[in-house]
Amino acid sequence: MGMKDQMQEKAGQFQQQAKQRAQQGKEQLQNRGRRRDDETDPQRRRESEERFDQDHEA
Repeated sequence: MGMKDQMQEKAGQFQQQAKQRAQQGKEQLQNRGRRRDDETDPQRRRESEERFDQDHEA
């Protein structure tokens, strides 16, 4: 494998990693939005708190 091939493969790996990080960032932003929705809706907030309590009782 020549130098040029190695460089192209490295660039491809970096691009793939960047895509994965971008996808993870999008998912984190979406999850934050969902949490905010839970906090603003009193019914959802109660349900979230109940689930939290149940999870931490065990």
